[in-house]
Amino acid sequence: MLKEIQVSLCIFFVFALGFLYKLSLQPGRFFSCMPISKRLLTLEDVMSQRSKSIIFLETTNSLEPSPLASCSVESAARIYHDRPVVFFMKGLDNNTRLGINSSSTALSFLLAMKNVFIFPLQMETLFQEMPLLPWYHKVNESQEKYWVHVSSDASRLAIIWKYGGIYMDTDVISIRPIPGANFLAAQSSQFSSNGIFGFSHHHWFIWSCMEDFVQHYNGDVWGNQGPYLMTRMLTGLCNLSDFQVAEDLSCQNISFLHPQRFYPIAYPEWRQYYKVWDTWPDFNNSYALHLWNFMNKEQKQVVAGSNTLVENLYKIYCPTTYRELIQGPRESEHLPRNKTS
Repeated sequence: MLKEIQVSLCIFFVFALGFLYKLSLQPGRFFSCMPISKRLLTLEDVMSQRSKSIIFLETTNSLEPSPLASCSVESAARIYHDRPVVFFMKGLDNNTRLGINSSSTALSFLLAMKNVFIFPLQMETLFQEMPLLPWYHKVNESQEKYWVHVSSDASRLAIIWKYGGIYMDTDVISIRPIPGANFLAAQSSQFSSNGIFGFSHHHWFIWSCMEDFVQHYNGDVWGNQGPYLMTRMLTGLCNLSDFQVAEDLSCQNISFLHPQRFYPIAYPEWRQYYKVWDTWPDFNNSYALHLWNFMNKEQKQVVAGSNTLVENLYKIYCPTTYRELIQGPRESEHLPRNKTS
């Protein structure tokens, strides 16, 4: 009799857990669970809400995100609090278990945010059944001049094709949600970025981009597989006109978003982020801010108490990163702590 009761209870708990798991995946309820439950979720579980994820990539072997990368992920998690924010890291493998007690300060507090997930970036697996796979088998990464960038260009296309969603570089600070889907970000009227873009999963444009990536591959030219690829694909489809005021363009059901949306400070002026402003800009026409970290050969950093534009952006949009990585424990231990998203 006791054994029968035990069996019945086991069956009951299995069904109960299954019901709660399915319930947690319903829109609006996915992130109601506590962070500890994230360990039970696979990549496919997290990405099951097609075209909803916010994607970041790290294509070096580093497992210690920079303060700027941490700010990018944290700000996205706060702005898109009802969507999964997924950080793919090449340095991880299937045997690496990350928890909220990770040795990395940044990874530890990012994982404590209920909608942030970190998974290994496994290109061989990712590129299966895509035009990129033969290229990946053929290319010799040790002879590639820009392998970190080229592999990132390929991976972001593959992930957005497979799952859909919004891709962002790890030097992008989110300040408000991007409306709509299927968009490219303009750096100018005739030039598209690939640092931020969003498409539904299995979108024909991304598949065409992967085909072009392989057909016109030239790893010796920086950006040939990145912004120049997006630009030649878009201009091949559309007759792009100059932007008027702050209005976006549209072609073939793809939105080409005005430079003010992500690049209100153009790349020649990137140092403006690290200066003190008499009047702080409002960025009313922007959804996110690209900080042009590739241009930052001087390795300028955010300094606590400097009152620079970037310090103020950290304080507002990624306060945990600011507290933990910029101020440090000694300066922040007596300050009130903001709750993570």
